[in-house]
Amino acid sequence: MTELLNALAATFSPAVLACLVLGTALGLVVGAIPGLGASMLIALTLPITFHMANDTSISLLVGEYVGGISGGLISAILLNMPGTPASIVTTFDGYPITRKGGAARALSLGIVASFAGGLISALFLAGLSPFLAKFALRFGPWEYFGLIMMAFVMLAALAEDSLLRGLIGAVLGMAFALPGIDASSGEARLTFGLDPLLSGFDVLPVLIGIFAIRQILSEAGQAAPPPEMVASKGALAFGRRDLTRFMPNILRSSVIGTWIGLLPGIGASVASLVSYGSARAFSKTPERFGKGEEHGIVASEAANNASVGGALIPLVTMGIPGSVVDAILIGALMIHNLQPGPLLFQNSPEVAYGFIAAYLVANFIMLGLMWMGTRGIARLTQVPGWALFPLILLFCVVGAYAINNDWFDVWVMLGFALLGLVLSFARIPLGPFVIGFVLAPIAEGQLRTGLMYSDDGFAGVLERPWAVTFLAIAALSVVAPPLLRLVKRRRSPAP
Repeated sequence: MTELLNALAATFSPAVLACLVLGTALGLVVGAIPGLGASMLIALTLPITFHMANDTSISLLVGEYVGGISGGLISAILLNMPGTPASIVTTFDGYPITRKGGAARALSLGIVASFAGGLISALFLAGLSPFLAKFALRFGPWEYFGLIMMAFVMLAALAEDSLLRGLIGAVLGMAFALPGIDASSGEARLTFGLDPLLSGFDVLPVLIGIFAIRQILSEAGQAAPPPEMVASKGALAFGRRDLTRFMPNILRSSVIGTWIGLLPGIGASVASLVSYGSARAFSKTPERFGKGEEHGIVASEAANNASVGGALIPLVTMGIPGSVVDAILIGALMIHNLQPGPLLFQNSPEVAYGFIAAYLVANFIMLGLMWMGTRGIARLTQVPGWALFPLILLFCVVGAYAINNDWFDVWVMLGFALLGLVLSFARIPLGPFVIGFVLAPIAEGQLRTGLMYSDDGFAGVLERPWAVTFLAIAALSVVAPPLLRLVKRRRSPAP
Protein backbone atom coordinates (compact mmCIF):
# COMPACT_ATOMS: atom_id res chain seq x y z
CA MET A 1 0.00 0.00 0.00
CA THR A 2 2.88 2.35 0.81
CA GLU A 3 4.45 1.76 -2.60
CA LEU A 4 1.17 2.54 -4.34
CA LEU A 5 0.73 5.78 -2.39
CA ASN A 6 4.29 6.80 -3.25
CA ALA A 7 3.61 6.03 -6.91
CA LEU A 8 0.42 8.10 -6.82
CA ALA A 9 2.33 11.00 -5.29
CA ALA A 10 4.99 10.71 -8.01
CA THR A 11 2.27 10.72 -10.66
CA PHE A 12 1.27 14.24 -9.64
CA SER A 13 4.74 15.62 -10.31
CA PRO A 14 4.56 18.22 -13.13
CA ALA A 15 6.43 16.19 -15.76
CA VAL A 16 4.56 12.91 -15.18
CA LEU A 17 1.17 14.59 -14.94
CA ALA A 18 1.83 16.57 -18.12
CA CYS A 19 2.69 13.35 -19.97
CA LEU A 20 -0.48 11.70 -18.65
CA VAL A 21 -2.64 14.60 -19.82
CA LEU A 22 -0.91 14.75 -23.20
CA GLY A 23 -1.12 10.99 -23.72
CA THR A 24 -4.78 10.80 -22.74
CA ALA A 25 -5.67 13.76 -24.97
CA LEU A 26 -3.82 12.26 -27.95
CA GLY A 27 -5.51 8.92 -27.31
CA LEU A 28 -8.96 10.50 -27.25
CA VAL A 29 -8.36 12.30 -30.53
CA VAL A 30 -6.88 9.30 -32.32
CA GLY A 31 -9.43 6.91 -30.83
CA ALA A 32 -12.28 9.10 -32.06
CA ILE A 33 -11.04 9.06 -35.66
CA PRO A 34 -12.20 5.89 -37.46
CA GLY A 35 -9.31 3.96 -38.98
CA LEU A 36 -6.71 4.93 -36.42
CA GLY A 37 -6.55 3.56 -32.86
CA ALA A 38 -4.51 3.13 -29.71
CA SER A 39 -2.15 0.54 -31.19
CA MET A 40 -1.19 2.83 -34.05
CA LEU A 41 -0.70 5.81 -31.76
CA ILE A 42 1.45 3.93 -29.24
CA ALA A 43 3.59 2.40 -31.99
CA LEU A 44 4.02 5.86 -33.48
CA THR A 45 5.10 7.51 -30.22
CA LEU A 46 7.43 4.73 -29.04
CA PRO A 47 10.51 6.35 -30.59
CA ILE A 48 9.78 9.53 -28.62
CA THR A 49 9.85 7.61 -25.33
CA PHE A 50 13.27 6.13 -26.14
CA HIS A 51 15.05 9.10 -24.56
CA MET A 52 12.48 9.73 -21.82
CA ALA A 53 12.64 8.68 -18.17
CA ASN A 54 10.76 5.54 -17.11
CA ASP A 55 7.98 7.34 -15.25
CA THR A 56 7.22 9.88 -17.97
CA SER A 57 7.31 7.33 -20.79
CA ILE A 58 4.99 4.96 -18.93
CA SER A 59 2.59 7.81 -18.18
CA LEU A 60 2.50 8.89 -21.82
CA LEU A 61 1.84 5.36 -23.13
CA VAL A 62 -0.72 4.42 -20.48
CA GLY A 63 -2.55 7.70 -21.08
CA GLU A 64 -2.67 6.93 -24.81
CA TYR A 65 -4.00 3.45 -24.06
CA VAL A 66 -6.83 4.72 -21.84
CA GLY A 67 -7.69 7.61 -24.15
CA GLY A 68 -7.52 5.47 -27.29
CA ILE A 69 -10.06 2.96 -25.99
CA SER A 70 -12.38 5.64 -24.57
CA GLY A 71 -12.32 7.98 -27.57
CA GLY A 72 -13.91 5.42 -29.85
CA LEU A 73 -17.33 6.02 -28.30
CA ILE A 74 -17.53 9.57 -29.78
CA SER A 75 -17.56 8.52 -33.43
CA ALA A 76 -19.56 5.38 -32.56
CA ILE A 77 -22.38 7.49 -31.12
CA LEU A 78 -22.25 10.50 -33.49
CA LEU A 79 -21.24 8.80 -36.77
CA ASN A 80 -22.31 5.17 -36.32
CA MET A 81 -18.64 4.39 -37.02
CA PRO A 82 -16.63 3.00 -34.09
CA GLY A 83 -13.32 4.77 -33.68
CA THR A 84 -11.90 1.52 -32.30
CA PRO A 85 -13.08 -2.11 -32.56
CA ALA A 86 -13.84 -1.95 -28.82
CA SER A 87 -16.69 0.51 -29.53
CA ILE A 88 -18.47 -1.55 -32.18
CA VAL A 89 -21.15 -2.65 -29.70
CA THR A 90 -21.67 0.99 -28.64
CA THR A 91 -23.07 1.75 -32.09
CA PHE A 92 -25.95 -0.71 -31.53
CA ASP A 93 -27.80 1.67 -29.23
CA GLY A 94 -25.71 4.85 -29.23
CA TYR A 95 -26.45 5.90 -32.79
CA PRO A 96 -30.21 5.16 -32.60
CA ILE A 97 -30.39 7.44 -29.55
CA THR A 98 -28.46 10.09 -31.47
CA ARG A 99 -30.86 9.90 -34.43
CA LYS A 100 -33.70 10.58 -32.00
CA GLY A 101 -32.00 13.77 -30.84
CA GLY A 102 -30.36 12.35 -27.73
CA ALA A 103 -26.69 12.62 -28.72
CA ALA A 104 -25.77 14.53 -25.54
CA ARG A 105 -27.53 11.93 -23.41
CA ALA A 106 -25.79 9.04 -25.19
CA LEU A 107 -22.38 10.71 -24.85
CA SER A 108 -22.98 11.36 -21.14
CA LEU A 109 -23.80 7.70 -20.52
CA GLY A 110 -20.80 6.49 -22.50
CA ILE A 111 -18.34 8.83 -20.79
CA VAL A 112 -19.48 8.02 -17.25
CA ALA A 113 -19.62 4.28 -17.98
CA SER A 114 -16.11 4.41 -19.45
CA PHE A 115 -14.80 6.16 -16.36
CA ALA A 116 -16.57 3.79 -13.96
CA GLY A 117 -15.31 0.71 -15.81
CA GLY A 118 -11.76 2.02 -15.79
CA LEU A 119 -11.94 2.96 -12.11
CA ILE A 120 -13.28 -0.44 -11.01
CA SER A 121 -10.68 -2.31 -13.07
CA ALA A 122 -7.98 -0.05 -11.56
CA LEU A 123 -9.03 -1.27 -8.12
CA PHE A 124 -8.65 -4.87 -9.32
CA LEU A 125 -5.29 -3.97 -10.84
CA ALA A 126 -4.05 -2.46 -7.57
CA GLY A 127 -5.43 -5.30 -5.45
CA LEU A 128 -4.59 -8.35 -7.55
CA SER A 129 -1.25 -7.41 -9.10
CA PRO A 130 0.95 -7.66 -5.96
CA PHE A 131 -0.68 -10.98 -5.00
CA LEU A 132 -0.25 -12.45 -8.49
CA ALA A 133 3.33 -11.22 -8.63
CA LYS A 134 4.17 -13.03 -5.38
CA PHE A 135 2.46 -16.14 -6.73
CA ALA A 136 4.38 -15.92 -10.01
CA LEU A 137 7.70 -15.75 -8.15
CA ARG A 138 7.31 -19.49 -7.62
CA PHE A 139 7.42 -20.01 -11.37
CA GLY A 140 10.50 -21.37 -13.06
CA PRO A 141 11.49 -21.37 -16.74
CA TRP A 142 9.14 -24.23 -17.59
CA GLU A 143 6.13 -22.38 -16.11
CA TYR A 144 6.93 -19.23 -18.06
CA PHE A 145 7.44 -21.17 -21.26
CA GLY A 146 4.07 -22.89 -20.77
CA LEU A 147 2.39 -19.59 -19.95
CA ILE A 148 3.74 -17.93 -23.10
CA MET A 149 2.70 -20.89 -25.25
CA MET A 150 -0.78 -20.70 -23.73
CA ALA A 151 -0.98 -17.00 -24.61
CA PHE A 152 0.16 -17.70 -28.18
CA VAL A 153 -2.36 -20.45 -28.81
CA MET A 154 -5.30 -18.78 -27.06
CA LEU A 155 -4.80 -15.62 -29.08
CA ALA A 156 -4.53 -17.62 -32.30
CA ALA A 157 -7.60 -19.70 -31.42
CA LEU A 158 -9.69 -16.57 -30.94
CA ALA A 159 -8.40 -14.81 -34.07
CA GLU A 160 -11.27 -14.06 -36.43
CA ASP A 161 -12.83 -17.31 -37.63
CA SER A 162 -9.77 -19.44 -38.36
CA LEU A 163 -7.47 -21.11 -35.86
CA LEU A 164 -5.08 -22.01 -38.68
CA ARG A 165 -4.68 -18.39 -39.79
CA GLY A 166 -4.09 -17.31 -36.20
CA LEU A 167 -1.41 -19.96 -35.74
CA ILE A 168 0.22 -18.97 -39.04
CA GLY A 169 0.36 -15.37 -37.82
CA ALA A 170 1.93 -16.37 -34.50
CA VAL A 171 4.52 -18.62 -36.18
CA LEU A 172 5.45 -15.91 -38.68
CA GLY A 173 5.92 -13.43 -35.86
CA MET A 174 8.18 -15.87 -34.03
CA ALA A 175 10.16 -16.51 -37.24
CA PHE A 176 10.91 -12.82 -37.75
CA ALA A 177 12.22 -12.64 -34.17
CA LEU A 178 14.92 -15.25 -34.90
CA PRO A 179 17.53 -13.27 -36.92
CA GLY A 180 20.45 -11.96 -34.88
CA ILE A 181 23.05 -13.38 -32.51
CA ASP A 182 22.17 -16.72 -30.92
CA ALA A 183 22.22 -16.09 -27.17
CA SER A 184 23.52 -19.61 -26.44
CA SER A 185 26.21 -20.11 -29.06
CA GLY A 186 27.07 -16.48 -29.78
CA GLU A 187 26.91 -17.18 -33.53
CA ALA A 188 24.95 -15.22 -36.11
CA ARG A 189 21.79 -16.87 -37.40
CA LEU A 190 19.51 -16.00 -40.33
CA THR A 191 21.31 -12.72 -41.01
CA PHE A 192 21.97 -13.55 -44.71
CA GLY A 193 25.26 -11.68 -44.53
CA LEU A 194 23.64 -8.37 -43.55
CA ASP A 195 25.51 -6.70 -40.70
CA PRO A 196 22.49 -4.65 -39.52
CA LEU A 197 20.63 -7.92 -38.89
CA LEU A 198 23.20 -9.02 -36.30
CA SER A 199 21.09 -7.24 -33.70
CA GLY A 200 17.84 -8.57 -35.19
CA PHE A 201 14.82 -6.56 -36.22
CA ASP A 202 14.26 -3.67 -33.84
CA VAL A 203 10.79 -3.79 -32.31
CA LEU A 204 9.99 -0.13 -33.06
CA PRO A 205 10.29 -0.18 -36.89
CA VAL A 206 8.33 -3.43 -36.94
CA LEU A 207 5.46 -2.04 -34.88
CA ILE A 208 5.37 1.29 -36.73
CA GLY A 209 5.33 -0.48 -40.08
CA ILE A 210 2.73 -3.08 -39.15
CA PHE A 211 0.29 -0.61 -37.62
CA ALA A 212 0.88 2.96 -38.79
CA ILE A 213 2.31 2.62 -42.32
CA ARG A 214 0.10 -0.35 -43.20
CA GLN A 215 -2.97 1.60 -42.14
CA ILE A 216 -1.93 4.61 -44.23
CA LEU A 217 -1.33 2.44 -47.31
CA SER A 218 -4.63 0.60 -46.90
CA GLU A 219 -6.55 3.86 -46.54
CA ALA A 220 -4.69 5.72 -49.31
CA GLY A 221 -6.89 4.46 -52.10
CA GLN A 222 -10.13 5.27 -50.33
CA ALA A 223 -11.19 8.79 -51.26
CA ALA A 224 -14.65 8.57 -49.72
CA PRO A 225 -15.87 11.81 -48.09
CA PRO A 226 -16.11 11.93 -44.29
CA PRO A 227 -19.44 10.59 -42.98
CA GLU A 228 -22.09 13.03 -41.90
CA MET A 229 -21.98 13.73 -38.17
CA VAL A 230 -25.16 14.25 -36.19
CA ALA A 231 -24.81 17.32 -33.98
CA SER A 232 -24.95 16.91 -30.22
CA LYS A 233 -27.73 19.12 -28.91
CA GLY A 234 -27.95 19.97 -25.23
CA ALA A 235 -25.46 19.77 -22.39
CA LEU A 236 -23.83 16.62 -21.08
CA ALA A 237 -25.48 15.56 -17.82
CA PHE A 238 -25.49 12.56 -15.49
CA GLY A 239 -27.34 12.76 -12.17
CA ARG A 240 -27.80 10.80 -8.97
CA ARG A 241 -30.86 9.03 -10.29
CA ASP A 242 -28.85 7.84 -13.25
CA LEU A 243 -26.15 6.53 -10.92
CA THR A 244 -28.71 4.54 -8.91
CA ARG A 245 -30.39 3.25 -12.05
CA PHE A 246 -27.26 2.13 -13.87
CA MET A 247 -25.04 1.05 -10.95
CA PRO A 248 -25.88 -2.71 -11.11
CA ASN A 249 -25.17 -2.71 -14.85
CA ILE A 250 -21.92 -0.76 -14.36
CA LEU A 251 -20.67 -3.10 -11.65
CA ARG A 252 -21.59 -6.26 -13.54
CA SER A 253 -20.14 -5.02 -16.84
CA SER A 254 -16.93 -3.78 -15.20
CA VAL A 255 -16.32 -7.13 -13.52
CA ILE A 256 -17.00 -8.95 -16.80
CA GLY A 257 -14.64 -6.62 -18.67
CA THR A 258 -11.88 -6.99 -16.07
CA TRP A 259 -12.18 -10.78 -16.08
CA ILE A 260 -12.11 -11.03 -19.88
CA GLY A 261 -9.18 -8.61 -19.98
CA LEU A 262 -7.25 -11.01 -17.76
CA LEU A 263 -7.49 -13.75 -20.37
CA PRO A 264 -4.74 -13.57 -23.00
CA GLY A 265 -5.79 -12.62 -26.50
CA ILE A 266 -9.52 -11.97 -26.06
CA GLY A 267 -9.65 -8.18 -25.86
CA ALA A 268 -12.05 -5.31 -25.35
CA SER A 269 -14.31 -6.15 -28.30
CA VAL A 270 -15.28 -9.51 -26.83
CA ALA A 271 -15.64 -7.96 -23.37
CA SER A 272 -18.13 -5.37 -24.60
CA LEU A 273 -20.09 -7.99 -26.55
CA VAL A 274 -20.32 -10.39 -23.59
CA SER A 275 -21.30 -7.56 -21.27
CA TYR A 276 -23.94 -6.36 -23.74
CA GLY A 277 -25.45 -9.84 -23.87
CA SER A 278 -25.43 -10.03 -20.09
CA ALA A 279 -27.19 -6.65 -19.77
CA ARG A 280 -29.83 -7.78 -22.24
CA ALA A 281 -30.34 -11.04 -20.35
CA PHE A 282 -30.90 -9.16 -17.07
CA SER A 283 -33.13 -6.51 -18.66
CA LYS A 284 -36.90 -6.45 -18.23
CA THR A 285 -37.21 -5.05 -21.75
CA PRO A 286 -34.68 -6.95 -23.87
CA GLU A 287 -36.58 -6.12 -27.04
CA ARG A 288 -35.41 -2.50 -26.75
CA PHE A 289 -31.73 -3.41 -27.15
CA GLY A 290 -30.44 -2.38 -30.56
CA LYS A 291 -33.12 0.27 -30.90
CA GLY A 292 -31.77 2.89 -28.51
CA GLU A 293 -31.52 1.25 -25.08
CA GLU A 294 -29.39 3.27 -22.67
CA HIS A 295 -28.28 0.17 -20.75
CA GLY A 296 -26.63 -1.08 -23.96
CA ILE A 297 -24.28 1.92 -24.08
CA VAL A 298 -23.45 1.59 -20.39
CA ALA A 299 -22.71 -2.13 -20.67
CA SER A 300 -20.48 -1.77 -23.73
CA GLU A 301 -18.42 1.18 -22.52
CA ALA A 302 -17.99 -0.03 -18.94
CA ALA A 303 -16.75 -3.41 -20.16
CA ASN A 304 -14.35 -2.29 -22.88
CA ASN A 305 -12.64 0.21 -20.57
CA ALA A 306 -12.50 -2.28 -17.70
CA SER A 307 -10.80 -4.78 -20.00
CA VAL A 308 -7.85 -2.39 -20.29
CA GLY A 309 -7.15 -2.60 -16.56
CA GLY A 310 -7.74 -6.34 -16.62
CA ALA A 311 -5.24 -6.79 -19.46
CA LEU A 312 -2.61 -4.80 -17.57
CA ILE A 313 -2.73 -7.30 -14.67
CA PRO A 314 -1.00 -10.22 -16.50
CA LEU A 315 1.26 -7.74 -18.29
CA VAL A 316 2.66 -6.24 -15.09
CA THR A 317 2.69 -9.41 -12.99
CA MET A 318 3.75 -12.08 -15.50
CA GLY A 319 4.89 -10.27 -18.64
CA ILE A 320 2.05 -11.79 -20.67
CA PRO A 321 0.10 -9.44 -22.98
CA GLY A 322 -3.67 -9.59 -22.98
CA SER A 323 -3.94 -7.71 -26.29
CA VAL A 324 -1.90 -6.27 -29.15
CA VAL A 325 -1.52 -2.93 -27.35
CA ASP A 326 -0.17 -4.77 -24.30
CA ALA A 327 2.40 -6.48 -26.51
CA ILE A 328 3.53 -3.05 -27.70
CA LEU A 329 3.77 -1.89 -24.07
CA ILE A 330 5.98 -4.90 -23.30
CA GLY A 331 8.19 -3.80 -26.19
CA ALA A 332 8.33 -0.31 -24.68
CA LEU A 333 9.44 -1.69 -21.32
CA MET A 334 12.09 -3.83 -22.98
CA ILE A 335 13.43 -0.73 -24.75
CA HIS A 336 13.94 0.79 -21.30
CA ASN A 337 15.71 -2.40 -20.12
CA LEU A 338 12.72 -3.39 -17.96
CA GLN A 339 11.30 -6.90 -18.01
CA PRO A 340 7.63 -7.03 -16.94
CA GLY A 341 6.88 -9.85 -14.55
CA PRO A 342 7.04 -10.69 -10.86
CA LEU A 343 10.64 -9.50 -10.52
CA LEU A 344 9.49 -6.05 -11.61
CA PHE A 345 7.80 -5.64 -8.21
CA GLN A 346 11.04 -6.63 -6.48
CA ASN A 347 13.69 -4.93 -8.62
CA SER A 348 11.75 -1.86 -9.78
CA PRO A 349 8.65 -1.43 -7.57
CA GLU A 350 8.40 2.23 -8.57
CA VAL A 351 7.86 1.13 -12.18
CA ALA A 352 5.33 -1.59 -11.35
CA TYR A 353 3.27 0.62 -9.06
CA GLY A 354 3.83 3.54 -11.42
CA PHE A 355 1.91 1.57 -14.06
CA ILE A 356 -0.99 1.12 -11.65
CA ALA A 357 -0.98 4.74 -10.48
CA ALA A 358 -0.76 6.07 -14.04
CA TYR A 359 -3.72 3.96 -15.12
CA LEU A 360 -5.81 5.13 -12.17
CA VAL A 361 -5.08 8.82 -12.69
CA ALA A 362 -5.48 8.54 -16.47
CA ASN A 363 -9.11 7.54 -16.01
CA PHE A 364 -9.84 10.71 -14.04
CA ILE A 365 -8.07 12.78 -16.71
CA MET A 366 -10.05 11.00 -19.41
CA LEU A 367 -13.31 11.85 -17.64
CA GLY A 368 -12.40 15.54 -17.39
CA LEU A 369 -11.14 15.87 -20.97
CA MET A 370 -14.09 14.06 -22.51
CA TRP A 371 -16.63 15.97 -20.45
CA MET A 372 -15.15 19.31 -21.48
CA GLY A 373 -13.84 18.61 -24.96
CA THR A 374 -16.18 16.09 -26.58
CA ARG A 375 -17.60 18.62 -29.06
CA GLY A 376 -14.14 19.68 -30.24
CA ILE A 377 -12.90 16.09 -30.54
CA ALA A 378 -16.04 15.17 -32.49
CA ARG A 379 -15.23 17.78 -35.13
CA LEU A 380 -11.85 16.13 -35.72
CA THR A 381 -13.62 13.01 -36.95
CA GLN A 382 -14.50 15.02 -40.06
CA VAL A 383 -10.84 15.55 -41.04
CA PRO A 384 -10.25 13.73 -44.36
CA GLY A 385 -7.52 11.15 -44.59
CA TRP A 386 -5.62 12.98 -47.36
CA ALA A 387 -4.93 15.81 -44.91
CA LEU A 388 -4.06 13.61 -41.95
CA PHE A 389 -2.04 10.68 -43.28
CA PRO A 390 0.93 12.61 -44.83
CA LEU A 391 1.68 14.13 -41.44
CA ILE A 392 1.53 10.71 -39.79
CA LEU A 393 3.81 9.29 -42.51
CA LEU A 394 6.38 12.00 -41.83
CA PHE A 395 6.40 11.19 -38.11
CA CYS A 396 6.78 7.49 -38.89
CA VAL A 397 9.86 7.99 -41.07
CA VAL A 398 11.50 10.39 -38.63
CA GLY A 399 10.71 8.11 -35.68
CA ALA A 400 12.09 4.98 -37.35
CA TYR A 401 15.29 6.74 -38.43
CA ALA A 402 15.86 8.36 -35.02
CA ILE A 403 16.04 4.99 -33.23
CA ASN A 404 19.59 4.20 -34.39
CA ASN A 405 20.19 7.03 -36.89
CA ASP A 406 20.18 4.34 -39.57
CA TRP A 407 18.16 4.23 -42.79
CA PHE A 408 18.06 0.45 -42.47
CA ASP A 409 15.36 0.84 -39.81
CA VAL A 410 13.29 2.92 -42.24
CA TRP A 411 13.51 0.16 -44.84
CA VAL A 412 12.58 -2.39 -42.18
CA MET A 413 9.55 -0.27 -41.32
CA LEU A 414 8.46 -0.10 -44.96
CA GLY A 415 9.09 -3.81 -45.44
CA PHE A 416 6.91 -4.76 -42.51
CA ALA A 417 4.23 -2.36 -43.72
CA LEU A 418 4.09 -4.30 -46.99
CA LEU A 419 4.11 -7.56 -45.05
CA GLY A 420 1.19 -6.26 -42.99
CA LEU A 421 -0.75 -5.55 -46.19
CA VAL A 422 -0.06 -9.06 -47.47
CA LEU A 423 -1.15 -10.60 -44.17
CA SER A 424 -4.32 -8.49 -44.12
CA PHE A 425 -5.11 -9.51 -47.72
CA ALA A 426 -4.62 -13.16 -46.74
CA ARG A 427 -6.86 -12.59 -43.68
CA ILE A 428 -4.03 -13.56 -41.33
CA PRO A 429 -4.59 -11.56 -38.13
CA LEU A 430 -1.88 -9.15 -37.06
CA GLY A 431 -2.46 -9.67 -33.33
CA PRO A 432 -0.86 -13.14 -33.14
CA PHE A 433 1.96 -11.94 -35.43
CA VAL A 434 2.90 -9.02 -33.17
CA ILE A 435 2.62 -11.02 -29.94
CA GLY A 436 4.64 -13.83 -31.50
CA PHE A 437 7.36 -11.36 -32.52
CA VAL A 438 7.53 -9.70 -29.09
CA LEU A 439 7.34 -12.83 -26.92
CA ALA A 440 9.35 -15.29 -29.03
CA PRO A 441 12.76 -14.24 -27.59
CA ILE A 442 11.38 -14.57 -24.04
CA ALA A 443 9.90 -17.99 -24.80
CA GLU A 444 13.14 -19.17 -26.39
CA GLY A 445 15.18 -17.99 -23.41
CA GLN A 446 12.90 -19.73 -20.91
CA LEU A 447 12.88 -22.94 -22.94
CA ARG A 448 16.67 -23.06 -23.18
CA THR A 449 17.03 -22.32 -19.47
CA GLY A 450 14.61 -25.13 -18.65
CA LEU A 451 16.49 -27.57 -20.86
CA MET A 452 19.80 -26.60 -19.25
CA TYR A 453 18.48 -27.28 -15.74
CA SER A 454 16.66 -30.48 -16.68
CA ASP A 455 18.40 -33.86 -16.83
CA ASP A 456 15.49 -35.38 -18.77
CA GLY A 457 15.32 -32.84 -21.57
CA PHE A 458 11.86 -31.61 -22.45
CA ALA A 459 10.36 -34.35 -20.29
CA GLY A 460 11.39 -32.23 -17.31
CA VAL A 461 8.25 -30.17 -17.88
CA LEU A 462 6.20 -33.11 -16.57
CA GLU A 463 7.65 -32.51 -13.11
CA ARG A 464 6.13 -28.99 -13.00
CA PRO A 465 2.33 -29.10 -12.42
CA TRP A 466 1.67 -25.48 -13.39
CA ALA A 467 3.69 -25.80 -16.58
CA VAL A 468 1.74 -28.93 -17.52
CA THR A 469 -1.52 -27.07 -16.79
CA PHE A 470 -0.60 -24.16 -19.05
CA LEU A 471 0.47 -26.45 -21.88
CA ALA A 472 -2.72 -28.51 -21.45
CA ILE A 473 -4.82 -25.35 -21.78
CA ALA A 474 -2.88 -24.46 -24.92
CA ALA A 475 -3.53 -27.94 -26.36
CA LEU A 476 -7.23 -27.74 -25.50
CA SER A 477 -7.44 -24.35 -27.21
CA VAL A 478 -6.25 -26.03 -30.41
CA VAL A 479 -8.31 -29.22 -30.15
CA ALA A 480 -11.56 -27.95 -28.66
CA PRO A 481 -12.84 -25.64 -31.48
CA PRO A 482 -12.75 -28.24 -34.29
CA LEU A 483 -14.20 -30.90 -31.96
CA LEU A 484 -17.07 -28.59 -31.01
CA ARG A 485 -17.76 -27.83 -34.66
CA LEU A 486 -17.74 -31.55 -35.45
CA VAL A 487 -20.18 -32.31 -32.64
CA LYS A 488 -22.43 -29.44 -33.74
CA ARG A 489 -22.52 -30.72 -37.32
CA ARG A 490 -23.40 -34.21 -36.19
CA ARG A 491 -26.19 -32.95 -33.94
CA SER A 492 -27.69 -30.66 -36.56
CA PRO A 493 -30.39 -32.29 -38.73
CA ALA A 494 -29.46 -33.19 -42.27
CA PRO A 495 -30.82 -30.80 -44.95
